[in-house]
Order: sequence, then structure tokens, then C-alpha cells
Amino acid sequence: MMKGDDSRMKMIKSIAVRRNARRRAGFTLIETAMASVIIGTGVLAMISAQEVLLKKNDWSSMTTTATLLGNEIREMTLNLPRHDPVTGTTFWGPESDEMTLEDFDDVDDFDGPGEGIVFSSALGNGPINAARAVITDMDGWEQIVKVMSVDSFDITTPMNDAETDMVRVEVLVRYQGPNDDQPMDMTTITWIAPN
Repeated sequence: MMKGDDSRMKMIKSIAVRRNARRRAGFTLIETAMASVIIGTGVLAMISAQEVLLKKNDWSSMTTTATLLGNEIREMTLNLPRHDPVTGTTFWGPESDEMTLEDFDDVDDFDGPGEGIVFSSALGNGPINAARAVITDMDGWEQIVKVMSVDSFDITTPMNDAETDMVRVEVLVRYQGPNDDQPMDMTTITWIAPN
């Protein structure tokens, strides 16, 4: 081999090494596509997790609101006697002269016909707070109050009205959103009237 051929070979090898170095310095098309798929999958998983978190947080806020609305009724009736101070147990429910919520002076006045007294935004009379005032900006919410006489030895057994002195109060809180067909039962709060 001649000296010129040797230098020419070195030059060809040098060019080939530089080309290979350039090729190795970047990503191939397949490597770039795979990286995009992996990163895209990770981003979609994070977005999906965020959506689930927001739904759970929304449900938690709604159940907290429902519990608050049920406890508003409980607080309102806490210091009321079970039965009317004048008529006693002879008259169950609101007396004839008790036309409004402000007139209710005992727990059994809160028992309405059918499923109970309803305080709702749809009816314009609720939901109400412990001070007997309508809470504004609570569209879709309703409180249903039911008062019943129960067996003194088994408070889960309802009795005829005023048949016993033991009174159980039950507040069912419902919510119907703008896109809901039916109201959802959010919570039920039950207690025995203490007085």
C-alpha cells in the first residue's frame, strides 16, 4: 500500500466516525414516537385522576352541606318541648292557630301530613336554618321533617301519634341538581326529642 492510500483510508474512516457520531447524538423517529406515547399516557392518567378527585370532592361538599341542613332543624327543635305546653298530647301536629313556622312551639308541630313537612327552595319556604329563616342560594335542596311517636323500649318501632311520650324526629335532606331527573337522598338525621 502506498502512503497516499493510507491517508485516504484514514480520511474515509474519519468521515464515517463523524457521521456515526452525528447519528448517535440524536433520537431516532421510533424513539421519539415512543417517548411521546409514554409522556402522553402519563399526562392522560394525571388528568383522569384529577377528574376523579374533583368528583369525590364535590360529593364530599354536598354531603357536608346535607348534614349541616339536617342539623339546622335539630338545633331549632333542641329546646322545644315534645308536646304543646297547653294541650299536651291530645293534639298531634300544629294546632289550629299555628299557621306558620314561627308559631310552632313544640316538636310534634313539625310533623306534617304524608312524608312530613317539606322546606325547599322549590316551594320557596326553605331550606331553613336554626333561626327559622330561609337560607338563600340553596337551589335544589330540601329538608323533610317527620316526627313520630315511638315505643319507649324500642325507638325503631313507630307508634300511633301521641300514643307514647317518646318522640323521634327524622330529617331527610335531598338535593336535585339542574341536570337530575329525581332528587337524591343525601342524608338522614334522626334523634329522640330530649324534653
